Amino acid sequence: MDRTLAVGNVSTNQLDLLDEQVLWVREQYVYTPPASMIRILLDHLYEVEDLAGHRQPAAVQVRLSELTAMLATLIADALMKLGDLPRSRSWYATARNAADDSGNTELRARVRAQAAMLPFYYGPLQAAVALSREARILCRGRSSTTTAFASAAEARALAKLGDALGAQTALRNAVAAFEHSGASNQADNDAFGFPERRFLLYESGTLTALGRTSQARRVQETALRLYPTKTGIDPALLSFEAALCLVHDGSPAEACQQAGATLLRISPEHRTLIVEARAYEVIGALPSGARSGREVQELREILALPPGAM
Repeated sequence: MDRTLAVGNVSTNQLDLLDEQVLWVREQYVYTPPASMIRILLDHLYEVEDLAGHRQPAAVQVRLSELTAMLATLIADALMKLGDLPRSRSWYATARNAADDSGNTELRARVRAQAAMLPFYYGPLQAAVALSREARILCRGRSSTTTAFASAAEARALAKLGDALGAQTALRNAVAAFEHSGASNQADNDAFGFPERRFLLYESGTLTALGRTSQARRVQETALRLYPTKTGIDPALLSFEAALCLVHDGSPAEACQQAGATLLRISPEHRTLIVEARAYEVIGALPSGARSGREVQELREILALPPGAM
């Protein structure tokens, strides 16, 4: 029995090397196009899966489950950006299963908060609220970056559902948790981080959905200044929210121009379904009488172009 418990083919050095590789992947993910990242993520996951398939000491198995949860979450996120929703949903389920297997409460909450992005962008919104709320409850009131992330995700989803009171309460909780977590002093080049610019992205989404356009614009401008030149699609998402603010303020033509200019600025490899869905959201938010104007038609023509055509 003692020999059985001691069986394992993973050394501490191997685990440390895997941790380093996954950290590198998490940093690359921040700005690398999703289609390019999926193969890299799968290659690392195959290695982890091979080791996890053998009997390992409990401490080793925990670390392998944590690595599986992180890699599966990023694969799910990449598939979500590409619009492959069934497979994204399946990978998020795998990530949650692995996080639960690890017993790491912070990771369990983080994976659920991240998974809430899928129903937030593609529906149903109630599922986004449920996942982010579950993540917040798992945090048990700790003032961590994950608590801030979960509360911010809950606020954004509630605001989009039209629950103004619930969204404002969740946003206040998110602000308090973020301020107490010290996240503003942490490195912001990690896909599993929650730096100030990402917090502001969620705050912007909440304020935009609530129709508080002046506040939303200030948040958007602050967030955009924090992004480096080499980054992913978050600045584009903020620009689409700025376009939605213009719709709220009764400027549909300007909103369409803003959305069109944003699409044309995005590099072809980053112009995925999630980006186009946000542009269509701007069109959907327009008053019915404003959907036949020249600017709307131009936006539709830009959306019809293949990435990189202009």
